[in-house]
Amino acid sequence: MGQERKKLEEKRKQLIKEIEVTSGLLKETKKSREAALHRLTALRRQIKKRQQLITTLEREVGMATSSIEQTQVVVESMDSDVRRLKDEYATILRATFRQRSSKQTLLFLFSSTSINNFFQRVRYIRQYNRYRQKQARLIVETQQMLSGKLEWLEIRRAEKEKLLASTLEQAQLLQQELVDKDVLLITLQQDESRLSKDLATKRASHEKLNRAIEKVIQDEIAKARKNSRSNKSLNKNTTTAKASSGANFQQKKGKLEWPVANGVVTSYFGKQEHPTLKGVTITNNGIDIQTDLNASVRSVHDGEVVGTQFVPGYDYMVIIRHDNFYTVYSNLAKINVSRGDQVKTREVIGQVKQDPRTNTAELHFEVWKEKKRLNPIRWMRGK
Repeated sequence: MGQERKKLEEKRKQLIKEIEVTSGLLKETKKSREAALHRLTALRRQIKKRQQLITTLEREVGMATSSIEQTQVVVESMDSDVRRLKDEYATILRATFRQRSSKQTLLFLFSSTSINNFFQRVRYIRQYNRYRQKQARLIVETQQMLSGKLEWLEIRRAEKEKLLASTLEQAQLLQQELVDKDVLLITLQQDESRLSKDLATKRASHEKLNRAIEKVIQDEIAKARKNSRSNKSLNKNTTTAKASSGANFQQKKGKLEWPVANGVVTSYFGKQEHPTLKGVTITNNGIDIQTDLNASVRSVHDGEVVGTQFVPGYDYMVIIRHDNFYTVYSNLAKINVSRGDQVKTREVIGQVKQDPRTNTAELHFEVWKEKKRLNPIRWMRGK
């Protein structure tokens, strides 16, 4: 139970941290028509995380209640043991007092029938005295244990009250967020024409980005093949090095660093329904991460910069090669690297662009293996 309680506590702390990040991003986001979709996406994530937090808190409360009940049973049992030990010790003391006052101990010894019997009686008296001392120690030790259990019980009761208060607070916040979400949905449903127009513009920009990424990767693959044919001995050495680089990246699956220090995923990989436009699906070749304003963008792994380009709608883009894997970072306001640069894990390569209409900063991030698009979430640490 202790291990499970610790896991729940760690999960609660992680959820609270994620909620705080999202809350900070929501405060920065403008309350405007243009920012309504951003706010809705963030709110939906916030609601989901808060529901998970409430569930976690309720489980912690349940475990605390069970633990308190079990400890209460132990306390009652130990209290009964203390009373029993005290009664037994009182009986022993009375018997000892009678023996001492009537000098029965001496009579008991000198009435021995033989030397052996005398020493047996001496040994018996010593054992009796040791037993009496042991009973005294048992009383003290049991009382100390009982005191510790009672103290622990009070701590757990206080923790339970705190958890119950937190659950109530989170439930109230969740209720308000659900109301805010419904209001935003109504606002967005009344603004479908603008959303459709924005979606068409974004799709066109996304296609331009996709073509730019594909061209860089195709050029890199073609260059590698050309080098392979022109110099077999060199190819043997570089192939070994590249294979090692590719293996290192492959081994990092599920452990890659995030490209920004803080943030929440607002759009996931693959096909998904539009948040408000009914019957409309959108395709994302990577993930979008809303992050802090002016946030630095970092390389997720060691590699070589093989492409930098300005793409309308996504601003600056950086592509880093990790042998036959590629990571793509776009929607950057500025970049700190150039083609051919060698970069290390967590090295800053640029800064996320801020959208003045919504007062948000969102990074678009992709992972490719040669010409195949991969789901970045499966490669990132902690997901």
